[in-house]
Amino acid sequence: MKSLLAPGHRGCAGCCDAMAAKFTLMGAGEDCIVINPTGCLEVMTTPFPETAWDVPWIHSLFENAAAVGSGVEAALKALGKKQNTKVVVMGGDGATLDIGMRSISGAFERGHDLTYVCIDNEAYMNTGVQRSGATPFNASTTTSPAGKVSFGNQRPKKNMPAIMVAHGAPYVATTSLAYPKDMINKVKKATEIEGPTYIHCHAPCTTGWGFDTSKTVEVARMAVQTGLWPLYEVEEGEVTKVRKIGKSIKPVEEYLKMQRRFSHLFKMEGGAEEIAKIQAIADKNIEMYGL
Repeated sequence: MKSLLAPGHRGCAGCCDAMAAKFTLMGAGEDCIVINPTGCLEVMTTPFPETAWDVPWIHSLFENAAAVGSGVEAALKALGKKQNTKVVVMGGDGATLDIGMRSISGAFERGHDLTYVCIDNEAYMNTGVQRSGATPFNASTTTSPAGKVSFGNQRPKKNMPAIMVAHGAPYVATTSLAYPKDMINKVKKATEIEGPTYIHCHAPCTTGWGFDTSKTVEVARMAVQTGLWPLYEVEEGEVTKVRKIGKSIKPVEEYLKMQRRFSHLFKMEGGAEEIAKIQAIADKNIEMYGL
């Protein structure tokens, strides 16, 4: 299968965004138009006058990627060219869960035929690892630092897939870089369904999370194996498929130890109790989805 994201981009070694974009394009196919808001993916794939994209690509503002995607989809329909061309929006967690939430909500409410893919590396990585609505509980970032009075981010990770299910999206799915075939198949399925569909990809960032560049897939797999990142599909509001973990379930401690952003939990007084709170999040997912 041809890679539609060319080599030679400026991404870090082990870059999660490059992997997620590559898998998304493999699922969507050549006949697609990509809308990409400001963020790591945009910056490292399109330093003027270069581009790594082998499909039509549009850079939008942080806040309006879904609105631009809506306009592209409407224009294709008006020109009579929408039959097979897929409109795909790829945004980071900041552009999706925070800054672009309003335009995403509008696009899904209006029922535009597009697929939105959130590449979730759980912070604003491009601008210095600031906390986002996707930052997990107790993770240390530059705007939610761990210290004498804090264990890091004290707010729960926003459940964006559930929000999109509540919008009436006909198809919502979670994916992970550790399972490329699963992601490719889900993107393909999403783009073939008429109406607004949503894919949320868990994407470990070597720079922002603090792990060796060779460990991106390993860290991503551990998130799934602990139950902190369940893989599932929701069709017409109902959970239809779940990737079971079975006996290979791992304690969250193994996942946390792999990342610098959680290292304070193993050094600070009271850290064990905070790790137990994170384990409870995983346990809830395991029970909810029958992992």
